[in-house]
Formats: sequence, structure tokens, C-alpha cells
Amino acid sequence: MARGVGAVSIPRGVWVLGAVSLCMDLSSELVHALLPLYMATVLGASALFIGVVEGVAESLALVVKLFSGVVSDRFGKRKPLVLAGYGLAALSKFAFPLAPSLGWIVAARFADRVGKGIRGAPRDALIADITPAAVRGRSFGLRQALDTVGAIGGPVLALAGMMWFAGNFQAVFWIAVIPAVICVALIVVGVDEPERKSEAGKPALHWSDWRELPASFWFIVTIAAVLTLARFSEAFLLLRAQDTGFTTARAPLVMVVMSIVYAITAYPTGVAQDRGGGPYLLALGLAALIAADVVLARAASPSMVLAGAALWGLHMGLTQGLLAALVAATAPERLRGSAFGVFNLVSGIALLVASTLAGWLWDVYGPAFTFYTGAAFTAIAAIGLVWRRGDVRALRAG
Repeated sequence: MARGVGAVSIPRGVWVLGAVSLCMDLSSELVHALLPLYMATVLGASALFIGVVEGVAESLALVVKLFSGVVSDRFGKRKPLVLAGYGLAALSKFAFPLAPSLGWIVAARFADRVGKGIRGAPRDALIADITPAAVRGRSFGLRQALDTVGAIGGPVLALAGMMWFAGNFQAVFWIAVIPAVICVALIVVGVDEPERKSEAGKPALHWSDWRELPASFWFIVTIAAVLTLARFSEAFLLLRAQDTGFTTARAPLVMVVMSIVYAITAYPTGVAQDRGGGPYLLALGLAALIAADVVLARAASPSMVLAGAALWGLHMGLTQGLLAALVAATAPERLRGSAFGVFNLVSGIALLVASTLAGWLWDVYGPAFTFYTGAAFTAIAAIGLVWRRGDVRALRAG
């Protein structure tokens, strides 16, 4: 059954892919909510090391998305790549409770993110393939919302597991295996790929085809890159929570708060985008990130960290689904997988730089300076958007 607004419905496949995202995020965010703390408190890793690992891991995922997107365009098949990516991520979940050393943990983290990279661009392109343009914003907003419901459940399970197992990280990591396996089963039985239209006489892909990506697409890519520079890895939210008095067992609460706000705002943002509200959403997203960074920089208590995490989630809800919908709207149909790959590659490079810089700033100048730097990058992005306000207004048509 499909649901939607008016005469146009959100396809069933989008709902299934949303459920798949929910299950995998439930698994991944359970691990992610504990991993920085496990690395710092049990394995003795520094903030700089954690920042580099997180930056490389997330960037690796986004770089791999470029190649998986191109492959899905070239061969006209997206589901096999989606299944392979989620399958690898599911297998990596077995490694976290079994890993005997920091090196194994890092390898498992990288494998998990490679799986994310393999599935990411083909999945987003598949959603664009099966979704009518009239509900594109809603569809991406729905998938993002369901994904974020999993991101709420992951830290909640982490909190409950740490209490139940008396702080035993490995025992809690085993919980993450269950939703990961369910996720793979949902793809196998519940996702159908439509036949893609072929263009007679047109080769699958050549380097010259990149010229078909319009200026509006590259503008979206630039916006995303600058925002990623301003928003480093969420691992630093967990470290900030611990820095202001959260116990190790309760620190994942900040991820719960962030994810609740993210989930609540993602779908309404998609609806507003379908109605032409892109420029306003982007401006609000920038304002929310600046506010989050300032609050987190000045945080002297757990309640202030939770407030900053909520503002961080508001920023994510206002921007992430919006940017994905705009990529789908501006890229030619035959290059959608490649377009999402390029989009994520550029964002991945920016994330690596941002997370490494944040780790260095944290170790050398402290947490407050790190978050103030994020606010400064966001302000620079806002100035750039005002300068290119004609291009921003054009987003209404996306």
C-alpha cells in the first residue's frame, strides 16, 4: 500500500527502503553511540585519533558512493548494489563485539562505512527512479525520517544495554546484529526495481557525460560541501557530553535528543520543499547550525549539551533530505546514480577535512574553540548564499 498527499502517492518501495534504513540505522547508531566512548575510555584513543578515524570512515563511505553510483548507471541495476552494501554493513556488526584490539575496531568501522558507500548512491537513485516528481521531497523526507527513527532507537538501545549489561560494551554490541540481519531480509523480499528506459544509440557512460550535469546541480554540491565543513562528525557531540558531566552510560542520550528532532522535522521539510520552500529551509538550517555550535561551545552543564544537540538535529532535518531531493531534481535521469555519487564524494572530502580539523582543535585549543570554529564556517556559508541569492531563489523551482 502506498500513501501520499492528494492524488499522488508515495510508492510502496519508498516505504520499504525507509524501513530498511530504519533497521540499519538502529544497528549502526547503537554502535556509533558507544564507539567513540569505547575507543577513548577502554582503548585509550585520543580525540585527534577518534576525529581522524571518524573522518576517514565517513569519507570512505562517501567516496565509495561515487563508484557505486556510476556502476548503477552503467549497468542499469541498483538493487544488487543496495543489497551488497547493506549486506557488508550487516557482516561488519559481528566484528565489533568480537574485535580483540583497537586495530580490529577501526577495520570493522571502515568495513561498515564501505557498505554504506556501496548502497548509498544506488539507493537514493532508486528512490528517485520510482518516485513521481510531485512527491519527491516527501519521499526523500520520509526515508530520512524513518532512517532517523532508527537513529533514535540505536542510542536508546545503547543506553538500555549499557544499564542492563552493567557497562559491558561487547555485550551491547551484540544487540546491533539483530536489526542488521532484518534489514538484509527486507531488501531481498520487499524491494522491486523498475525497468529503466534505455536511450537508443546512447552509450552507458563516458567522461564527456559529466557535462550533462547542469550548473544548478553543481551549486547544490557546493552548498553541501560548505555545510559539511561547518558540521564535523557527531562523535564530538558524545565527547562534549562526557566533557560536561555525562557518565559514559548516559552520554548516548545526546544522540537520542538530536535524532528525535531530526526525525520530527525531516518529513515536514520534504513537504515544504515540494511546495517551493527550499530557500527558506536552507536559511533556517544555517541559522540552526550556528545556534547549535554556539550553545555547545558555551555548554557548562548536561542540559545545555542537550539543547545544542536538539538544535543540531533541527539543522539536519532542515537540510539533509532537502539536498537529496534537489540532487534528484537537477540531475538527468540517466546520470542520477553518478550525480549522487559526485554529491557524496565532495561531501566526503569535506567531512574528512572537518573531522580531522575538529579533532586537532579539540586537543590543542579545547571543545569551545572547536564549536566556535564550526559556527564561523557556517557564517561564511551564509555570506556566500547571500552573495549568490539568485541561485538560492532558483531552488524554489527544484
